[in-house]
Amino acid sequence: MKTLQTTFFLFVFVPLANSAPPIQQESLQFYEYDTDVTMGSLIQQDYEMQSKDIRKDGTNVSLDTSLRLQGDDSERNVPPTKDTNLPTCLLCVCLSGSVYCEEIDIEAVPPLPKETAYLYARFNKIKRIAVADFADITTLRRIDFSGNRIEEIEDGAFSKLLLLEELSLAENRLLKLPVLPPKLTTFNANQNRIKSRGIKANAFKKLTNLAYLYLGHNALESVPLNLPESLRILHLQYNNITTITDDTFCKSNNTRYIRTSMDEIRMEGNPILLAKHVNAFSCLRTLPVGTYY
Repeated sequence: MKTLQTTFFLFVFVPLANSAPPIQQESLQFYEYDTDVTMGSLIQQDYEMQSKDIRKDGTNVSLDTSLRLQGDDSERNVPPTKDTNLPTCLLCVCLSGSVYCEEIDIEAVPPLPKETAYLYARFNKIKRIAVADFADITTLRRIDFSGNRIEEIEDGAFSKLLLLEELSLAENRLLKLPVLPPKLTTFNANQNRIKSRGIKANAFKKLTNLAYLYLGHNALESVPLNLPESLRILHLQYNNITTITDDTFCKSNNTRYIRTSMDEIRMEGNPILLAKHVNAFSCLRTLPVGTYY
């Protein structure tokens, strides 16, 4: 009896079990056929879920932005560019009363921090100095504008700088000198285009502390008048000086006068023959450097 039941079971249920695989295969074929569509909808759902999470956080950062922030780090390695619109102490270096603005291509004097004592703005593209540039900075002691393109300095640009001791305008395009502050000890205007008519007769007379005056490589036709007694070094080399007088350095009406402070006068490179003006050097302790024969 048991053998008959087993045979009946196999006869009825085995064919049903063998018919199942086609359904499973069809199901597998469906997912393989539509893999791209299925993955696309999953990515879309994930995008929407992340967008909802970002909105719930109350932030304004979009998913695109967050993805970009996680992107290639090479975008962060872009070299910085010069931005002359930055605040002065970001564009320049400010340190203990000194401001260093060298070789940064600025075209005007930047606004300076109050109590600035030393300004170094060499090798830029500055063309003009205005009164307003130093109107509120009365603490300056040294200014260096060497290697710019300065053509014009407004009258009174340095008039309020009563503590200024050193001023360099070398290697610019000046045709005339500005009014200089009274406490200068060093003034450098080498390598400009200054002619004698660009220097007022009393430009240096009241500068009783002036010790170093550099006017070499200009277009002067004569030695500046009324040089102060404090002067130690005078450079006039490579100008167009053709003549000097007995009163240029000395006093023709006082044969005992000696200019005790003067240590060096350079006049080489001028078309003047110094041997023809011996009396002009009688008060000097050393003869000027230049052509005598």
